[in-house]
Amino acid sequence: MIHSVLGEGVTALCCATALSDRDLDVEVIVPAGAPEPASWFAGGMLAPFCEGESAPELIVAKGRASVNWWAAHVSGVVRHGTLVVAPPRDVSELARFARATREHDWVSPGDLEPDLAGRFARGLFFSSEAHLDPRLALASLRSRLESRGVSFRTGAPRGRIVDCRGLAAREDLADLRGVRGEMLIVHAPDVTLTRPVRLLHPRFPCYIVPRENGRYMIGATMVESARRGGVTARAAMELLSAAYTLHPGFAEAEILELGAGLRPSFPDNIPAIRHAMDRIHVNGMYRHGFLMAPVCAEQLATELAELYAHAD
Repeated sequence: MIHSVLGEGVTALCCATALSDRDLDVEVIVPAGAPEPASWFAGGMLAPFCEGESAPELIVAKGRASVNWWAAHVSGVVRHGTLVVAPPRDVSELARFARATREHDWVSPGDLEPDLAGRFARGLFFSSEAHLDPRLALASLRSRLESRGVSFRTGAPRGRIVDCRGLAAREDLADLRGVRGEMLIVHAPDVTLTRPVRLLHPRFPCYIVPRENGRYMIGATMVESARRGGVTARAAMELLSAAYTLHPGFAEAEILELGAGLRPSFPDNIPAIRHAMDRIHVNGMYRHGFLMAPVCAEQLATELAELYAHAD
């Protein structure tokens, strides 16, 4: 039986990969005219323990497997951990973050990132976390699938349908909502960071993720809104202000891109696999797409492989 995976974002490509890994027949149906998936605007942080600050334990426990999954399927996974800092006026936020999370050490930020020396007295270091460039990772998954003979096409699905369309599946998933996230990509040659850095703030915390050739992704707002469109002036100013607080070299950075995506989310903000009459939905990644898509994909592929094994 062929498996038609609907979508072109991280959930769809992870599901197609996990199914293909089990030698199941797969094709990917790319929705015609669909906007860029939310994963196009992602930070690419594989940070289960940092996410534990606000996410349930399930996300932390299951998300830990994603680092090895990505490293086994794409190149470019950087295992330098995550550094969390806060300005002097917000050190209480750092203590709160430490109480809400685990698997971290107190460090002097300048020891890990010399560019931050003298700017922050203390920080939290999550050594087991990692990051990747989302767009390169998605392209790598697609190339890997195509090399195996998996077709990417538009048109009607067939066989068993695995629906990974994100918010486009709202007509079938009444409780799915959009959470808007805005981000910037800048070129900052005066800044050198080797790992994601989270800057804590009571109102607008941000993270800065290094990419190749002096580029950095600065993100990301979280707005309970399904409005599409460009980045707001307020979001851009807050993100740039936070980046400047981290390092003044960002003041001279060149803005390469501003983008906004809509994260598909269920009421509990936990991804889910849902079985409907004519399809299987894998959706609701919220802000955990690159962390939880491999987990859900492996769960689905295992369930289907066992189903077929029992049917033989």
